[in-house]
Amino acid sequence: MLEMKWIREHAEEVQAAAVGKRMDISIRELLERDEERRALLLETEEGRRVRNSLSADIGRLMQAGEREQAEGLRGQVKQLNDQLAHVEAKLAVVQEEVTRLQWLVPNVVSPDTPLGVSDEDNVELRRVGELPVFDYEPKDHVELGERHDLIDIPRGVKIGGTRSYVLKGAGLLLHRAVQQLALDLLLKHGFTPMEVPLMVRENTLLNTGFFPTGRDQVYELQGENKWLVGTSEVPLVSYYADEIVDVQEPIKLAATSTCFRSEVGSGGRDVRGLYRVHQFAKVEQVILCAPDAKESERMLQEITGHAEELLQLLELPYRVVAVCTGDMSQKTYKQYDIETWMPSRNAYGETHSSSNLHDFQARRSNIRCRDAQGKLAYCHTLNNTAVASPRILIPLLENHQQADGSIRIPAALQPYMGGAEYLILPHEDEEI
Repeated sequence: MLEMKWIREHAEEVQAAAVGKRMDISIRELLERDEERRALLLETEEGRRVRNSLSADIGRLMQAGEREQAEGLRGQVKQLNDQLAHVEAKLAVVQEEVTRLQWLVPNVVSPDTPLGVSDEDNVELRRVGELPVFDYEPKDHVELGERHDLIDIPRGVKIGGTRSYVLKGAGLLLHRAVQQLALDLLLKHGFTPMEVPLMVRENTLLNTGFFPTGRDQVYELQGENKWLVGTSEVPLVSYYADEIVDVQEPIKLAATSTCFRSEVGSGGRDVRGLYRVHQFAKVEQVILCAPDAKESERMLQEITGHAEELLQLLELPYRVVAVCTGDMSQKTYKQYDIETWMPSRNAYGETHSSSNLHDFQARRSNIRCRDAQGKLAYCHTLNNTAVASPRILIPLLENHQQADGSIRIPAALQPYMGGAEYLILPHEDEEI
């Protein structure tokens, strides 16, 4: 959320951010409603001041025995109360409209965020790793998963409907292994691991910037006033809601959690395999730091580097892109996506995302800190996907497949896989 005073002073910049993010909101309308709200508020305060003054006069007149004059003033107070009730009712309606519009106002974007309308306009910053070269016809992750008895999509769909799956045997072990590797990596970098609620209240999603614009992506528990989170970013940030925190050193939090997304609007896209599913697992990293642009930029580079470090441990080729305005969410100030090479797509596919929100999220969640002068200010918050599975299994299986049908396990994962170096086809004796 942006402060109303700041919006008034930077109206054109905020409107440009809304247009760039393809959000249908008129900042001019918000400012007009807010001007009306402020006028009604002044009128209300003046009416209350006059009423209080008249009430004091009535008290003095009654003490002086001047009952007739006091009764006359009582008539004026009654008339004033009727007028105030009308103004206050109007103020409540206008205030509700201002609040509704203010929740829709997007965060502004960083000066180096590229302009664009979709992910096709994201700007590549760097590529890391060599693309695999196959001297045979490579298989995609679905066929590899079926041949190795790692993935069962038909039975997953039978159980849970479309975009469902079952991981079994070494498929589950790989799924758990990449998460544990990511969590161990974050522990090495000073993150505090946490187990957090995955069913959250509506205000939690509103305060972290996932509502109101992303409501159609979240599963609601009917009658409970609770929703299933699509990322543990929501409870990790909300852990410090309505608190004053010490960020002399950045607060670094991590969680491994199951996530749920409805994927509304993605019908027909990425329907094969594990790329776009309703239930998945993520290791998320969240940082709260001082409200300093240089500090949060440094943290953005750091958390992006952690995700890159993981991909290098998994021996996967990837690229980092600067996300353009049209591909950013309402809450984001600056964003990088990391896309990993997926041979079956003959393209890079998004596997990680890093975002700097400045104080947008903290302001909504009321998370404050004290600056060097002891003055309260809203923190900056950041988040990054350390790893998301089973999507990461797509490049992991496809890039490391071998001509003999086996799948090589990267050295960093082998300790989590019982020391196995390969997944061998089930008809061979050395199957894991």
